[in-house]
Amino acid sequence: MNTEILGIIAMFLLTLVLAIPLGKYISKVYGMEKTWLDFIFNPLEKMFFKLSGVNPEEEMNWKQHMKALLTINIIWFVLGMIILMTMGTLPLNPDGNPSMSADLAFNTAISFVVNCNLQHYSGETGISYLGQFYLMFLQFVSAATGMAAAVVVFRAFRDKTTTELGNFYTYFMKSCTRILLPLSFVVAALLAFQGTPMTLEGKDSITTLQGEIQEVSRGPVAGFVAIKHIGTNGGGFFGTNGAHPLENPTYFTNMLEMWAQMIIPFAMIFAFGYFIKRRKFSWMIFGVMTIGFLALAIPNIVGEMRGNPMIEKMGIETSLGAMEGKETRIGAASSGYWSIATTVISTGSVNSMHDSTMPLSGMNQLLAMMINSFYGGVGVGILNFFVFIILAVFISGLMVGRTPEFFGKKVEAREMKIAMIIALMHPFLILVGTALTAAIPEYGTATLNNAGFHGLSEMLYEFTSASANNGSGFEGLGDNTVWWNVSTGIVLILARFLPIIGPVAIAGLLAQKKFIPQGDGTLKTDTATFGLVTLTVIVIIAALAFFPVLALGPIAEYFTIY
Repeated sequence: MNTEILGIIAMFLLTLVLAIPLGKYISKVYGMEKTWLDFIFNPLEKMFFKLSGVNPEEEMNWKQHMKALLTINIIWFVLGMIILMTMGTLPLNPDGNPSMSADLAFNTAISFVVNCNLQHYSGETGISYLGQFYLMFLQFVSAATGMAAAVVVFRAFRDKTTTELGNFYTYFMKSCTRILLPLSFVVAALLAFQGTPMTLEGKDSITTLQGEIQEVSRGPVAGFVAIKHIGTNGGGFFGTNGAHPLENPTYFTNMLEMWAQMIIPFAMIFAFGYFIKRRKFSWMIFGVMTIGFLALAIPNIVGEMRGNPMIEKMGIETSLGAMEGKETRIGAASSGYWSIATTVISTGSVNSMHDSTMPLSGMNQLLAMMINSFYGGVGVGILNFFVFIILAVFISGLMVGRTPEFFGKKVEAREMKIAMIIALMHPFLILVGTALTAAIPEYGTATLNNAGFHGLSEMLYEFTSASANNGSGFEGLGDNTVWWNVSTGIVLILARFLPIIGPVAIAGLLAQKKFIPQGDGTLKTDTATFGLVTLTVIVIIAALAFFPVLALGPIAEYFTIY
């Protein structure tokens, strides 16, 4: 057990140590400074911009950024729908997997476009290699989209008064070529050396120890798994995701994939501090996020290591912890840590079945997505947190009787309205979606494998995962139905783009305002006190909104066990 805990501490510290220099590098990339990869990618970028007719030097305001973002995402969605609905008759399909139905293709295309990867199909049997390649492409560009949007906010607070916030396509391209692609290449190579397949051949036939012939799926797995974690996408090449021995063969790959999904969310926080030259402010953000993360992760690790008391009462030895739905090569502690990291960061990949975790562990996984502000996905994580910073600035300003200011810009009614709409939209989508599903038996309870409190948690988890752009699931749920595909697809669209447009709009509006020099009465936003205020705002607005439904689900289930 001590070895397992040491492994978790090592994963976290290694991520933090490497995130700081990576954050500095990312700041240089977005600051258009010279980097060591320029000689490789500059010629390719110039060729791309020339062929596409895009002027990378053209400055955009925040509205032009959002127009470019939405336009390019619509194109990817339409192309995805076409490929997924016809892939059964297209090349690169050695296993003969069928095309998707219209509602499943709608859900899948939207899910991968918005960086959620909520999969209502089983990877190895539900999609061809061509489909997997297109989804791999979407994992790159959806992550780069979120990062490019975050840079608009970076620019808004670096320049004192401006309407020119850089070029979306330049930020997007540099996110792909300078950050996502190099890191994914390294991770994919290490995974391949550890035994993760990277091939275009179809299923392989093996002879089991019982002398029977069994077919084993394979494919271009290493490349897919690398970007699914580097880009905090989370979609599994195989149905069981990171619990599959070919997606995650060893304890080393488990640590590597854990590092891969956390490194850019960590680094983007420090990149913000380097970019706007306020490193202390980035440490305040990191401190608040880490307190929230540990408050969820530590109970999960402890709870999963203690085991299930109902199984122990049956006389079954549980010294390894609550091992239902877990891999013995990974263990209970690392599975508990991963379950919070993947829900806090919005990756959504799993190395164990969340439906089988202890009730309060499931609650913490839900809370991680409901709060949706601790680290978060690449780019959008810091955008979600930015909304709560604006709310905290406003509340703090009212407490001291002064017009709220943030980095020399007055926060007024327009910015506050946008921030509150974005903050309240998340619980609205989750709770309304769950309530509608529970109210219609043929849509809700008829699709459940578990009744009672746990069944409610399964429905709640699905909408929470969709709204948080996470993609993990309590998989005791028959979710490949028209209702689940369409309802969660709509939630995916709203929950992805409005929380991007909102913070970017706030940043753009603040950037236009007259800069006010810092004075004696200026609220300091890089202190522990302000960090505590921000954490309190997050808990009150994000967490308490969900307490009643959590009491009816995982908390009630907990009292049936203990």
